[in-house]
Amino acid sequence: MGSHRRLAPSGFDRGAGAAVGFLSVAATALCAVPAASAPYDDTRAEVDRLYEQAEKATEAYNKADERADELREEAGTARDRIARQQQRINSMRESLGSLAGAQYRSGGLDPSLALLLSDDPEDYLDRASRLDRVTAHQAGELRNLQDAMRELAQDREEAAGKLRELEKSRKTVAVHKKSVERKLATARRLLNSLPEAERAAYDRASRSGRGLPYLGNATAASGRGAAAVAAARSVVGRPYVWGANGPSGFDCSGLTQWSYAQAGVSLPRTSQAQRYAGRQVPLSEARPGDLVVYRDDASHVGMYMGNGQVIHAPYPGAPVRYDPVGMMPVSSVTRV
Repeated sequence: MGSHRRLAPSGFDRGAGAAVGFLSVAATALCAVPAASAPYDDTRAEVDRLYEQAEKATEAYNKADERADELREEAGTARDRIARQQQRINSMRESLGSLAGAQYRSGGLDPSLALLLSDDPEDYLDRASRLDRVTAHQAGELRNLQDAMRELAQDREEAAGKLRELEKSRKTVAVHKKSVERKLATARRLLNSLPEAERAAYDRASRSGRGLPYLGNATAASGRGAAAVAAARSVVGRPYVWGANGPSGFDCSGLTQWSYAQAGVSLPRTSQAQRYAGRQVPLSEARPGDLVVYRDDASHVGMYMGNGQVIHAPYPGAPVRYDPVGMMPVSSVTRV
């Protein structure tokens, strides 16, 4: 997303040598009169800050949305289990009701008198013993099922509570997202108010590398990696869309998730989770199809294409595109 436009250091990459080098190059390239460069610097810093906020908000939204879906499924499973248990309990109650009726009808006589009047006392004792065992067994099963039903009801309530909490959280994130979108619109208007030369300098700087080595390996590490690369290339130019995972629009992790889905591989929804979706390799050994995760908090992800380039969904207003792998601090590289 748009944080790769961030040229001023932040809490995530402050002190990084590569970033310092890049800032020096950017300062030389801009080489404006100090009084004239101040508005540009202020605009750049504001846009970069807002792009980073927007990306974090999007990934938080995706995480909440994914968890809410999981809880909906868990709650549905719990309800199904409770319904099946309730059916069993109803069957047991009918059986016990029939048994109770039979016991009532035969229980009008005192047991000792019934024994004396029986034609076959041994048969009577045998049937009475078996009846006691069946009654105790069924009563025990009923207690167990009732306990299970109470436990499942508690589980369902807990799941519903979590779901309510996450829905509330997701709405909060959505509100924050709208706020960030408004700020982004303001920043874009401010950027557009700058002279054309300064806007062009900003765009060139946003696509610049940060002194990282040239990575020329253009062969995917696996067939699924090659298939994901082909999928990502096929959607270059599609728009960035909040919380979208294709095919008409994407956010950063939505693009990588969708691309690997076309290769038959299921990736987690967020960039933070995708970081651990495979084996981590050094950046110097990156191969096409590898996931390049950015910033210490893993709030952005792209797909390595070879020749020092990634494809990613940058930020609102920018389409899926190629950019240098060193467009912002690389946190890790994951081979799926």
